[in-house]
Amino acid sequence: MSTIAIHLEGTNNPNIIKFVSNQTVVTGGSYQFNNIDEAKDSDLAKQLFQLPFVAKVYITANFIALEKYEIIEWKDVQDELKELIGIYLNSGLPVVSAEAKTFKKPAEIYVESTPNPDVLKFGTNKLLAPEDYEYKEAAHAVNSPLAQALFNFPFVSEVYIADNYISITKTGAIEWPEIMNEMRDFLKNYLSSGKQVVDPSIKVEKEVIQAVDTTTLKGTASEIATILEEQIRPAVAQDGGNILFNDYDEETKVVKVILQGACSGCPSSTITLKNGIEATLKNLLPNQIEEVVAING
Repeated sequence: MSTIAIHLEGTNNPNIIKFVSNQTVVTGGSYQFNNIDEAKDSDLAKQLFQLPFVAKVYITANFIALEKYEIIEWKDVQDELKELIGIYLNSGLPVVSAEAKTFKKPAEIYVESTPNPDVLKFGTNKLLAPEDYEYKEAAHAVNSPLAQALFNFPFVSEVYIADNYISITKTGAIEWPEIMNEMRDFLKNYLSSGKQVVDPSIKVEKEVIQAVDTTTLKGTASEIATILEEQIRPAVAQDGGNILFNDYDEETKVVKVILQGACSGCPSSTITLKNGIEATLKNLLPNQIEEVVAING
């Protein structure tokens, strides 16, 4: 069996961090442990609760997420945690026992408007997926039972799933007040049941437009990607969307980005690009930015 590798991912909640595996960690559902007593069916969770700053442990298909108390900063302990979790996963010991019960805590769903009138953001108290997934049509949702179920509604045209929210794009033939409660109730029941949201083990064909591996970038391109990730992306996520770095031309000084979720196709996206993202980059990187353009509208 190949070695399991772990990488870190932040979330919209600064107290929660994810340790994502390149292999499946558990099958059959998600698990949440709120204290060491609840962790009797997971030796890994019990080990993690020995650490005084660990408040909750979430285990799902290919990641372990930890919620901390505010007595420490993640940067002070994340590398040691990554090593500890990696050693355990590579030991071959079970992550959860056969007796462990999947996480079926009632989901809380709150609805937020977005700058895009066709998109609503449905936030939740659950971690949904190890990374963001965008589905432009039902045929793309082969790895997400939740997205497949949402596309069964005739008025759902696109689905975007992030770590703790779902952005749903409706068709223009219906208004949100007519369907909002139906969508909220459906998501609440689906997520409360513990059904699988995304199966990361199923590989899906990516869209033609893809983000680049920002870890390989250098110079100004690397600085731009860092600003987008650390300063702009969290604000965009608040509106139910996402932004990804695509390209930077040193000669023309044009930055190309990808908009996802509520930002994709939004009537106000041009204003956001010019007055928000472009202005921020020009201010932080003087004389290095001429224009920011979205290559997917």
